[in-house]
Amino acid sequence: MHAFLAFTLLASVPISLAAPEYRYGESVPTAPCAHASPSPVAAAYEPATGSRVSTPTSLSYGDGDASDEYDDDVTTTATSASSSSSSLPTTSATTGLYPGYYQPQPQTSPGSSTPVGTSTSSATTCTETATSLHLSDPPYENYFYSDCHTSAQVVVTSPQPGNNLTIIGPRLLVAWPAGNSGAVVFFAPQHGANGTLSISVQNSTDGGALQPVTYPPPSGSRIPSVGVSGIVNLNDSAVLTLAILGSVRTLRDFIEGPSILVPEVQNAVQYQATAEGGLSVTRLWFDNATTTEFRFTPMGNSPHAVVDHQTATFAAGSYNFSAHFNYPQLQQLSPRDVLNAQAQALISQQPDPTTSLSFLSYKDKLLAGAWRFLTYFGRDSMISLLLLGPVLSDGEGGAVEAGIAAVLDRLNKTDGSVAHEETIGDYATYLNLKNNISSTAPQFDYKMIDSDLYLPVLLQQYFVSNPTGTTRRSAFLSRVATANPANANLTYGQLALRNAERIMSLAAPFAGPGNQTKANLFHLKDGQIVGEWRDSTYGIGGGRIPYDVNTALVPAALRSIAALSGAGFFAEHPSWAADASRHAQVWEDETLKFFEVRIPRAEAQRRVQTYVSRSQFGGPSHTELIDNDVTFYAVALDGYGNLDQVQVMNSDDCFRHYFLNTTNQPQLTAYVNQTANNIQRTFPAGLMTSVGVVVANPAYGLEEVYARNFTNSAYHGTVVWSWNSLSMMARGLELQLDRCNLSPRAQPPPPAFCTDPVVHPNLQRAYNQLWDVIDANRAHLSSEVWSWVWRDNDFRFTPLGALPPPPGVGGSTESDIRQLWSLTFLAVTRNAAFR
Repeated sequence: MHAFLAFTLLASVPISLAAPEYRYGESVPTAPCAHASPSPVAAAYEPATGSRVSTPTSLSYGDGDASDEYDDDVTTTATSASSSSSSLPTTSATTGLYPGYYQPQPQTSPGSSTPVGTSTSSATTCTETATSLHLSDPPYENYFYSDCHTSAQVVVTSPQPGNNLTIIGPRLLVAWPAGNSGAVVFFAPQHGANGTLSISVQNSTDGGALQPVTYPPPSGSRIPSVGVSGIVNLNDSAVLTLAILGSVRTLRDFIEGPSILVPEVQNAVQYQATAEGGLSVTRLWFDNATTTEFRFTPMGNSPHAVVDHQTATFAAGSYNFSAHFNYPQLQQLSPRDVLNAQAQALISQQPDPTTSLSFLSYKDKLLAGAWRFLTYFGRDSMISLLLLGPVLSDGEGGAVEAGIAAVLDRLNKTDGSVAHEETIGDYATYLNLKNNISSTAPQFDYKMIDSDLYLPVLLQQYFVSNPTGTTRRSAFLSRVATANPANANLTYGQLALRNAERIMSLAAPFAGPGNQTKANLFHLKDGQIVGEWRDSTYGIGGGRIPYDVNTALVPAALRSIAALSGAGFFAEHPSWAADASRHAQVWEDETLKFFEVRIPRAEAQRRVQTYVSRSQFGGPSHTELIDNDVTFYAVALDGYGNLDQVQVMNSDDCFRHYFLNTTNQPQLTAYVNQTANNIQRTFPAGLMTSVGVVVANPAYGLEEVYARNFTNSAYHGTVVWSWNSLSMMARGLELQLDRCNLSPRAQPPPPAFCTDPVVHPNLQRAYNQLWDVIDANRAHLSSEVWSWVWRDNDFRFTPLGALPPPPGVGGSTESDIRQLWSLTFLAVTRNAAFR
């Protein structure tokens, strides 16, 4: 969902990116395991005289994350010390927190600094029962808590036997959706060897692991400080080596990048011994109004903590911890509110995913994932709304309209681009200050090219195909945007029009007579190396022309624009119903040929054997499953190293199956058949493993860099993404099979493959094999992404973050335990008619 510092792409093409702004322990080389158990903070963190932030040595505009989705312009150059001022400009405590956020009411004892629990009888006591959830994914233990005042996630990381200790170390992290905010502390054994210190959270006497806390508003603020508390156990004496407080983005800079710390952040972190013998770690945000505190208090006979500058030592024992901040909170949709009337039974039938869905759903937006992406991401929201549509609440105040409104609110009014991500809270203020702007206003990222194309499909699904949506069209589209200050006074209808105008303009050249050339396909934006969902270092192998965008999303968007125009939308363009439909037909029929890869059987077997010998796979080649020529579609065109095609077998066929009902019969028959073949063949001959369908298989690429870059530890490598290779693929295959149930007199009639004695049974077998592996991996389906290791003659589930990063990547990628679009199995279910 983000930007990186330095990495090796296909063919090792050097890319100039922002330099690291601060590495942990500046005077010594960055240790490979710096984020696992860091050393004490270097003396270079002392603030400059008269300033609450130090003189910056360099300033970074990106995540420093080389294995995740891109947040910021990767071509931005870091500001050097010689060209920067001695400190960032300061902001007034009254600099306006932008509107649209719910402010929780105080729930405290007057004049007390002690947190007040849920037993208060004040008028602001929550009327609904708080929700909590514990999800185990060793070495990560995840705890969620939500009530009417706050929502929070706590992640406890404790090394397990067999873990790579250069990656996994003791850590306690708290993340809040409000402001995409977080706090993390790292521990190391005081005397024992690395890996001997274990930390855990225990249930309180009230039965839950987390309890709410509320403090009075700090001086000068009207917003109470809210958060959670719990009990953490240390099995041995430990040193708290590092604390980072503020934005989730800042946390991820350190955890997933090459251990980047922002001096302006770290110099504001204050460590103080408390009267109770504990430790208080605080930081005043860049807005000079918000303070985050992480507090530890010894329990029972546990000795006092020993605080020494920016470290603290704890004896073995139990400690109460609390984490809280005074920032406007979001209004969460409860499980009952987020689901429609017909889906209410899911709350009791599937409490885990429905509670998780509620945690990621709010009245003004949907969040992408917990903990790493607790904010708006356009693509994630729209794909989730499409797949979850049958179970989500609609109408005013419902989840569907909250998600659509969030997308339209953040649209780029100038060119109609959909925002990929928002930057809010402390990180937004930080970036504004670096541009000498004293403001907490959000920033938006418009680098993606695929996000634009989902919006018309979503608008058609709701305002044309949904009975509730058809009645809400006028009222909804007349609403004025509020989240993006640049869109002030523009209605949702006007913004939707600008998006459609963008798509029609960009799609027209390829659709023109004789214009079906590679040059007229959709390319990544100039200066960007990402632009669709595989937005990581090795996602599309440096390609410029993505497969999914051109063969599925563009024609799907055009079909939807035609349908919307036919339903009365876009009155300014009366010819669009016919024009968009005609253009869609050209894009559907004429784009696949650019991406098609066909390899004769013997050559395919040879390539797979070569891959096994080159890679670290360690398992069998399964070449005996290659019983015919192998066909698939390259993940992109124009890759690094002058690759005309990036010949990586992939799962992105799911887009075409889900979004389109194509009518070129020979092409369609061949297409569904190759998908079925590739799903059924076991990796590395195909895409299937015991833990799911992998999203990429580099075994058929001739160049050695394929095996090196598309690995089981790469974010978009030989790994499983629940929403893509499982959920959307399953629903897409179902939709294609269901076309065979159409009446022969229907227009268009059932596809030709429905009566093909080889292809139709093959597609049905693939559908059922896919669902068999989905059912076998139910425990993981709601996670963002997972990987595997080959052990005991099989693929064994492994968290992605537990594996070392690929070469050239700054840090390993920790998967979200719950991802919005991975909850789509609440609506995507197996069709028994196709068994």
